[in-house]
Amino acid sequence: MLIKQVIQVYDLLDRADASGKKVKEYMESLGAKDIILEKLHDEDDTKTTDYIRITIPGKNGKVMKGNSPTLGVLGRLGGIGARPEVVGYVSDGDGALAALAVAAKLLEMQLNGDYLDGDVIICTDINPNAPTQPHDPVPFMGSAIKMDTINKAEVTDDMDAILCIDTTKGNRIINHRGFAISPTVKDGYILRVSEQVLDVYQIVTGQLPKVFAISIQDITPYGNGIYHLNSIMQPCTVTSAPVIGVAITAETMVPGCATGASHFTDVEAAARFTIEVAKQFGKGNCSFYDPEEFELIQKKYGSMEHLKTKGASD
Repeated sequence: MLIKQVIQVYDLLDRADASGKKVKEYMESLGAKDIILEKLHDEDDTKTTDYIRITIPGKNGKVMKGNSPTLGVLGRLGGIGARPEVVGYVSDGDGALAALAVAAKLLEMQLNGDYLDGDVIICTDINPNAPTQPHDPVPFMGSAIKMDTINKAEVTDDMDAILCIDTTKGNRIINHRGFAISPTVKDGYILRVSEQVLDVYQIVTGQLPKVFAISIQDITPYGNGIYHLNSIMQPCTVTSAPVIGVAITAETMVPGCATGASHFTDVEAAARFTIEVAKQFGKGNCSFYDPEEFELIQKKYGSMEHLKTKGASD
């Protein structure tokens, strides 16, 4: 279980002076050797966020010149806080909390002699002073940095598949508390839900899998004027790697800027699921999609990669 890691990371994030530097020091105390920390700026150079990427080598991963595939784990959010408008840690921060708890657990596993087969790259950003923004049916957290910049920083060519963890409570699409997964998205296609990922879900939770609906709108880039459920599927717009969203959910609509709305059991379950997928994916036992079927789909219906662009101009 990851209860300890969730609590420890939460204590780092639930503070007005939360920073990437504090998170980096915590990860280094657990043995992390490969951490990139940089400050991302908006176009006017007036707003910033701390971007952090932690690479955890597997025993047969690319870092060690092996051939096991690499899993990317992205903690998506607008911010962990909305100061000065709101005091405290906000619901929107749970994607970062889960992803960083995954990093902490994998590092502790290595300290105890347990190594995954493949590399795992964990990326997120840390901003305790993010803006809010109007959104129907409840307000969203905004981001100090444009989505294009976040995508460019977080999604790397080394990632053979991506799990994107994001708080997804401000909607009427998902109506249960816990977490849910999306169908696989690859190169503009919404594919069938991976049976092997479904297996991991039900083993981890002891429940029937929860899968949330996504639309074509959700897999197009931000900034095209089209409605999006939230940013959970945005990594698919900048990579050919298959992407699955891991949504931390609620039964009711909860604003992303709400405080006191995070549940450690839900965050822990999403993080534990992510680690179990990473274990099997590195072994080659958890495919996100069927390559042969995807080839057939493309042969019959052509490329859908135009959906990864912002589309035709008016």
